[in-house]
Amino acid sequence: MKHILSINVRNRPGVMSHVSGLFTRRGFNIDSIAVGVTQDPDVSVITLVVKGDEKTAKQLQGQMLKLADVIDVRLLAWNQSIVREVVLVRVKCTAGNRSELFGIVEIFHGRVQEITADSLLIDVQGNPRQINGLMTILEQYGIIEVARTGQIALPLAAE
Repeated sequence: MKHILSINVRNRPGVMSHVSGLFTRRGFNIDSIAVGVTQDPDVSVITLVVKGDEKTAKQLQGQMLKLADVIDVRLLAWNQSIVREVVLVRVKCTAGNRSELFGIVEIFHGRVQEITADSLLIDVQGNPRQINGLMTILEQYGIIEVARTGQIALPLAAE
């Protein structure tokens, strides 16, 4: 089972190393990681996606709270959060399939950022399932290169 950990940390050098080191020492693999400054320039948020049971996720949450630069840690439920990531993908393209590829980009609400004689550079943001679906479709055209961000998430507003 996948879990999303949203970790607010002090924006200082070495904090990322301390947080990821905790996972290394415990033998956990990180499926996705994304870091960015919050509305407060002194605070960053680290969004981690990890696999494990509920007990493991709670243990990680507690252990992270012991780190000096960790302000708070939230476990976000997949079904009660908005999860997004961005992908830049360069795909082979010919004059014969260019309009077909443009149609695929439109369906996934993406944008073509660059066109060359033999490739398209596509920019898409969406949930992981959408991104994985796009990548599966684009494989048949020939993916040249990919840059994919880690997942970011925020909980849905409480009612």
